[in-house]
Amino acid sequence: MAPKGLAYRALAIALIAASSIVAPATANRIPVNAKSQPAPSSSSPSSSSILSRILDFGPFRWSLSRTNRQQHSWWENAQIRESLRIYEDQVVVRFNVTTQDDEAALRRAIDRMILDVWDFTANHTDVRIESKKRVRAFLSLLPESLREGHSILIPDLSRAIAASYPSKSHDDAELQSLFRTRGVTESVKNWIPFLSKTSTGTDDLFFQDYQSLATITTWMKFLESMFKSRGHVRLISLGQSYEGREIPGLRVGLKDHDEDEWARRETILVTGGIHAREWISTSSVNYLAWSFIRAIDSDPLVTTILENFDIVFAPVINPDGYVYSWDVDRLWRKSRQPTTLSICPGFDLDHSFGFRWNSLQHQDEQCSESYGGHTAFEAVEAKQLADWARNETQRGTSFVAHLDLHSYSQQVLFPYEYSCSALPPNWETLQEVAFNLAKHLRLANGEPYTVASACEGATAYNQSSSSSSSPAVTELNRIENRGGAMIDYFFHEFGARHSYQIKLRDTGSYGFLLPGSAIVPTGEEVFQAMRYLGDYLLGNNGHEWSSTAGQDGAQSYGNGAEKGGPSSPSAEDIPKSPDQEAQAELRRRDGMRRVLR
Repeated sequence: MAPKGLAYRALAIALIAASSIVAPATANRIPVNAKSQPAPSSSSPSSSSILSRILDFGPFRWSLSRTNRQQHSWWENAQIRESLRIYEDQVVVRFNVTTQDDEAALRRAIDRMILDVWDFTANHTDVRIESKKRVRAFLSLLPESLREGHSILIPDLSRAIAASYPSKSHDDAELQSLFRTRGVTESVKNWIPFLSKTSTGTDDLFFQDYQSLATITTWMKFLESMFKSRGHVRLISLGQSYEGREIPGLRVGLKDHDEDEWARRETILVTGGIHAREWISTSSVNYLAWSFIRAIDSDPLVTTILENFDIVFAPVINPDGYVYSWDVDRLWRKSRQPTTLSICPGFDLDHSFGFRWNSLQHQDEQCSESYGGHTAFEAVEAKQLADWARNETQRGTSFVAHLDLHSYSQQVLFPYEYSCSALPPNWETLQEVAFNLAKHLRLANGEPYTVASACEGATAYNQSSSSSSSPAVTELNRIENRGGAMIDYFFHEFGARHSYQIKLRDTGSYGFLLPGSAIVPTGEEVFQAMRYLGDYLLGNNGHEWSSTAGQDGAQSYGNGAEKGGPSSPSAEDIPKSPDQEAQAELRRRDGMRRVLR
């Protein structure tokens, strides 16, 4: 094993040692063929230097000083055990939707029973139902076509949740060899959670399984400590959560600049973890950050990208919810901020931003999983992120792109989310780049990703005959609220004219409970897509709209200073007549067909 590989493996072990929740090994892991990654180049910091920093790092010394009796498995957490009991009789059901009437009936039934929608596309909707008895009650509310057109995706949700927690194994020969090679003592060894075997390379140990917020934060501090002297990596805060946790980020770039100049660059923002239960999004942002950092000296394209752009990697936009999903409820989605209804805390942060946030039909339903608040930016984390971004732009930062990672369904979505009849000024370019992102996601490991406007799945169309030369198009809300989306806000307010939401693996077999064995291959897919996006932006095609941020006629609430009523539609933003709506929709769909050809 190469010295550099040992250093990275030691780093991973050190970080995972700080984790407080460790689960027993689980069966039925998804068979994913992962590729080994190239070792970092010799021009990176030496392995002895890295190991020295690890051993001298306070949190690492503290984590190793704990006694073995303090460590506990997730099964010893009473709240998690209770949560698993709650989910014992629950199932996830997929409904195939083929008509507008079916869609409307499904939405009414979901709203009536206040169910948790896991996924929705133009063809299907996945719904979590609390008990098999309620499945029968739910089906009784639906037309025959939906009763016959459904299937059970996850028949035993409690078992699936238990299988999604991090695993440990006591027979990892590679780790035992590492202990002997590096002189790790038995007392230290007892403190390091054993990881499951993997086919991945040496450098991927940290990504064999999901990591807690405490471990992620420590890992980010390590990376800054190792690479800050070269001016490559800087740990930043994007604000604080409702419960006072930092929203951490890594700013990565290669330009030689002093403290102030960090903010005066064209910047790509990559976010994850806005929905707490989507653990793969957090791990993928981390994997993407690490892949770019370690490729600085070995990948010429990565080097060129980082010489021209800073990239801000923010893996956990919703830290309170993420911690809650680890400690209490694995399927928690929203933030943890109280609402006006005490029994239904939390906001859907992805429907809390100040662009078209209240173009929603059930904004006042606090128990809805997509509840975005009574006013724009009522959610603390959304307001903090918007304030951070505005402060960055005031200091000279130009946001040229934004990738927001989610799960699941393997889709690449582009603005607008709030409406399909409002066309972004660069919608053809957005589509072209989205299809190329999907292509590069697929090229990594062969997993197909589809492309759509973010509004699709949130809206449906009823096209009827009309006396005019064009059909009338009626836009309807579908399953989930659709205004106040983060990609719409960054696209319009900050000029991130290449703003995309990528829904990662899988397509429903595991849903939000994707096994840890899928972290590396999913990260590889996102890394290839990000390399393509950076290469595209280097051709200056991603800069064309940056100077007109917030000036294309559509109004927004900025950083949250203005709240209350809806933003005023403009002639450019929303077609006013049915004929104009039809023409806009037909132009958009025709563009999609041309890109597909």
